[in-house]
Amino acid sequence: MLDSEKIMVGYRHFVGSAALLSLLALTAGCSPSPQEAHEGVVPEHDAEPAAADPGMVQGKRFSDEDEALYLERFQRLAEGARTGLGLLTYDPLEAVPGATEVVPFEPIELGTGRIDERALAEIEAFAAARNTTALMVWRDGALELERYFGEYDRDTSIVSRSLAKPLTAIAVGRALALGHIDSLDQPVADFVTEWQGDELREQMLIRHLLDMRTGFYPQGLAFEPEHILNRAYLHPRHDEVIIHDYPLVDPPGTRYEYSNATSEMVAVVIERATGMRYAEFLSQELFQPLGAAGGDVWVNRPGGMAHSGCCILLPGQTWLRLALLLLEDGTWDGVRLLPEGYVEEMRQGTPQYPYYGLGVYVADEFIERRGFANPERQARFGVPGVLHSAPYLADDLFMFDGNSNQVVYIVPSERLVILRTGGAPPQDLEWDNSVLPNLAIAGTRREEGEAMPVPQPVPGN
Repeated sequence: MLDSEKIMVGYRHFVGSAALLSLLALTAGCSPSPQEAHEGVVPEHDAEPAAADPGMVQGKRFSDEDEALYLERFQRLAEGARTGLGLLTYDPLEAVPGATEVVPFEPIELGTGRIDERALAEIEAFAAARNTTALMVWRDGALELERYFGEYDRDTSIVSRSLAKPLTAIAVGRALALGHIDSLDQPVADFVTEWQGDELREQMLIRHLLDMRTGFYPQGLAFEPEHILNRAYLHPRHDEVIIHDYPLVDPPGTRYEYSNATSEMVAVVIERATGMRYAEFLSQELFQPLGAAGGDVWVNRPGGMAHSGCCILLPGQTWLRLALLLLEDGTWDGVRLLPEGYVEEMRQGTPQYPYYGLGVYVADEFIERRGFANPERQARFGVPGVLHSAPYLADDLFMFDGNSNQVVYIVPSERLVILRTGGAPPQDLEWDNSVLPNLAIAGTRREEGEAMPVPQPVPGN
């Protein structure tokens, strides 16, 4: 038996039941507790035998050295799952340089902007009680509120988790504007030539990498080191794992299924389309033009592929600038960085799931709880989704939404951006996605005759 096979056998015994329940939830930056049933992570343990699971990988195409490193990472993840902490560090990291000179946004005096001071105080109180690390409210050209909690400050890099997914859509938009990608409807196989000749994979379009309709095996819990969900996350050649081994379970474009592997393929496409490393492209084509601070991104091995579906570390104001780029319809200081109409395209849901566009969640009709996985799967496994206690007060709201309720709300009609990062709220204080934007919109001082925005539609009204 090879050394890596011996280690794998040992790991099956090592990973206890509590760790197993946490394992893949944490690979997506999630936790299995009810408060954190997030990012489309739902159980995969059906009555069918594990051998019937298309995610179980049979045989390995990589060296013993690569497999041993993968299993070492799997062990670290399992140990973190036992403690509830998950992976504490990403290794190795690759620098994503920002602008040479970063001029930070400075907040205006509290209550001197468009939003009433009492509304801002309520926003801060709601966020502060729920394990928030950074909070910003931008309204109509001014930073009206900026707060950091605990050990966090303006320069602290935030572990993005799935905030990285809307960044992939912005990166693709920039590549489109530069002519590296022809259109959203260009086949992925034009760049991932390994898929040419595969009848199903040739149907996968660039837009499917952004709207979660690749047809890839969906995200879920996986208990075995042989499982594709773990290998696609932790393997030192995770891009090759996804290209060669990741199952396609639906024809592309026919079904919405949340999948980290879907977003991970964006780094592959960007690198092959542009001839630049993913970190280099983000740095030169986004962060530097935006005057934004840079950070670091997890790569699967030194000089290897970046994880674009998660695991980029950036300061809060960099995320704010990315949101403002979308608020300004893809322009920055009068320079167009994204194609005209691209942001509007990002905001369109699909027939398969009207609440998800290109990397962002959209309002559509009001529902009290909106999940991340396909709604049928959420209902099947009893995953409640994120609470929305009331309709949004603006129907054009769209948002970045990642693990632990890390959110960036963007409301074009109100010229409003709200950012909140941090950990999952305490069990007795559920996160409510409608609170922060509705407080800001309701608390806005309006000129005489200035109307409120059109609210989110409610079914039946």
